[in-house]
Amino acid sequence: MVSERIAEGDYVLIYLDSRRTYMIKVEAGKTFHTHKGYLKLDELIGKEYGEPIKSSLGIFFTTLKPALTDYIMKSSRNTQITYPKDAALIVIFSGIGPGSRVVESGTGTGALTTALAHYVGSTGKVYTYELRSEFQKNAAKNLQRSKLIDNVEMKTGDVTMGIEERELDAVILDLATPWLVIPHAYAALKPSGIIVSFSPTIDQVIKTTEALRENSFVFIETVECIMRAMQVERGKTRPQTLMTGHTGYITHGRKILELRQEDVKETETLHETEENKASSDETA
Repeated sequence: MVSERIAEGDYVLIYLDSRRTYMIKVEAGKTFHTHKGYLKLDELIGKEYGEPIKSSLGIFFTTLKPALTDYIMKSSRNTQITYPKDAALIVIFSGIGPGSRVVESGTGTGALTTALAHYVGSTGKVYTYELRSEFQKNAAKNLQRSKLIDNVEMKTGDVTMGIEERELDAVILDLATPWLVIPHAYAALKPSGIIVSFSPTIDQVIKTTEALRENSFVFIETVECIMRAMQVERGKTRPQTLMTGHTGYITHGRKILELRQEDVKETETLHETEENKASSDETA
């Protein structure tokens, strides 16, 4: 298998240790300064990912190809990001994959947008709604860096007032009042389409769940993901003292088609017939 080599314009994750990593763009003639000396970026061009590079102070760093989690965690931020632990569950619960069409709101830093765009691929599309232009501009930069911008259509709009797209595979919400979007999400989703909502407070979860029940969604569930890393060393292995605890609750459900009036009448008639038969059997 041919190894992938670093080219000018590529992004590289420079690794010193698990606490000190740097995402940089490789540009000829430039240097990257750290407390362990500077790196000549010219020296990265043509190297294989995984090769070491020595700083001006003789310290070795390792060059790594950025993974999806790196693009998320190294996002340029002007608001809170969706952590990989939550993004992973959101993607799994949404059921999306190559070719899926997804609406997301709000865009924020574009961290979750990056994950969604990665999984829908070049044959799918993420329509991401955001009201604040400064968030959109920053998110667009993050998506360009991960080379996923072509999988995304950035839109200015308030989804509590409506969703333009139809026949969607999934609707993903990360906003203050998701319950106001539920009727619009129902109209936008395919039958059996999935909605996933991320909310930091339980009050938001309750209102969202009630709205889902009132708008013909089933299989409704809310989970919280708590992740704890381990400190691994022979004779000293234990959970790490610090951890990312509560970030939010993930609520998801699936759209069902509402019963037509004639189906309701047929069901009521069937129930009446069964009750009458049961009464007759008891009398006999």
